[in-house]
Amino acid sequence: MLEINNREILEQYGVDCLLVNSTNEFLVEYNLLEDNSRYKITNFSGSTGDALVTPETIFLFVDGRYHIQADLEVDHSRVEVVKLLQGQKFVERLALIVGKNKTIGVFAKKNSQAQVELFKKYFNVKLLNEDIFTPEGFAKKLEIESVPGISPEEKVQGIQSVMSEDEAILITNAEEVSYIFNKRSYSSPYSSKIYGKAIIYPTSVELFMPEAFGDFYDEIKNFQGKIFVDKATINAFDYNLIKDKAVEMKANPIRLMKCVKAEEEIDHLKSAFERTDNALLALRNFIETNENLSEFDIAQRLEEEFYKQGAKGLSFKSIVAKDKNSALAHYSKSSKDEIVQDGSLVLVDCGAYFEEGLATDITRVFVKGTPTELQKQVYTTVLRTFLNCYNCQNFETGYDIDATARFFIQSNLIEGFVFNHGLGHGIGINVHENPPSLSPSELGKSKIKNNMCFTIEPGLYNEKHFGVRLENSCYLDNGKIQSFSSMPFESKLINFDLLSEQEKEWLEEFEVI
Repeated sequence: MLEINNREILEQYGVDCLLVNSTNEFLVEYNLLEDNSRYKITNFSGSTGDALVTPETIFLFVDGRYHIQADLEVDHSRVEVVKLLQGQKFVERLALIVGKNKTIGVFAKKNSQAQVELFKKYFNVKLLNEDIFTPEGFAKKLEIESVPGISPEEKVQGIQSVMSEDEAILITNAEEVSYIFNKRSYSSPYSSKIYGKAIIYPTSVELFMPEAFGDFYDEIKNFQGKIFVDKATINAFDYNLIKDKAVEMKANPIRLMKCVKAEEEIDHLKSAFERTDNALLALRNFIETNENLSEFDIAQRLEEEFYKQGAKGLSFKSIVAKDKNSALAHYSKSSKDEIVQDGSLVLVDCGAYFEEGLATDITRVFVKGTPTELQKQVYTTVLRTFLNCYNCQNFETGYDIDATARFFIQSNLIEGFVFNHGLGHGIGINVHENPPSLSPSELGKSKIKNNMCFTIEPGLYNEKHFGVRLENSCYLDNGKIQSFSSMPFESKLINFDLLSEQEKEWLEEFEVI
């Protein structure tokens, strides 16, 4: 953990407090820890969550997935963990700490323009071009692969047909750029994205890679006309280069195009999930037939099984968590010291990229030996929640499906166990894609369309005991939710007496072993 003098840092930047982010200039979710400024000053290794440096302390903001993990990883003498509750807005909690008439320093390249504009409604904002904790730059040469698909020109021709000669569209989101140009790179762990930026003109599409960003900046500064941008994905630095010419897109056409998968992409995902299931089933057998395995041993074997199936890389760092660790929704340590014993519950959340660079994502829970009645009760309740959501009727949005999960869990409460995260998320080039979102937030209120792909992953967690999460990745097929995965559920963890006749019928779609 980087030792800093809070007051000297704030004096250097000329601010009352300083927001330190986890991301990079492409606003990615999974940033390498060596490039993660927030990690450097807090030691918290979760994928999301930002820190605020004040004269007296550092505040770390985390959502329900990371409440326990943050407490375990930070030095509480220097870092205070702010635990955001379900539905609580980060900016409102931040404003309570920043206070009125104070100036907060914000790194321009690591915050979206939309985020900065939101901050300005609550406090004074000073945009900073230099992050001293993590020097800028993409020195590593990317190895880029092409994937089949509709050509870039064909993808944007409908957009171009309504553009005027003096208009351009700026695309700075790495996933959208990767999608438009059918390009992938596995040079960074847990990613298939290329780090590029693009400009769509009425008659052409141009791609700029990091070595040509100088040309990119010159081109957008010199362009005479309107430049359409998505304020949610463009960082504030890029936006301010063109702000006099910038026009906000109310609906980003590339993002909407990307999240509705072509039939070829659906077919690829079916194949990718078949291989994901094979890797996970082999891992289950490995756990069943071996003794004295650590979380680390299991995670290593899982990665080997993915590569045997032809994976290009993992879509995120696999979660292998036994017993109490499984209550940490995004536990990622995979410790050599945590040994699976008889009766141990093991949660495995994993995924990979195969040849077309679309993420897979699945979670299963196994038990070594004979489960306890509590383990069976919790597992069965989570399974029933999944089945009721998977067979949800008369829904339009992810918000609707998420509400089904919350109603069911509330109706079948297990004392001490909580469901403290959204029900699911979209999947695509990134393992977390939006839209769609299955959550109780505003993001969840966008309509789920045919061929949108998303996870359904209810969970129940108790930090004193264990956690259970069961996740299938699915897609909408003419109004019916279909599962990509055929990975079986665990019969010895199911209390069949708790299942209704309807739930037993629904369960017949899935193998139980």
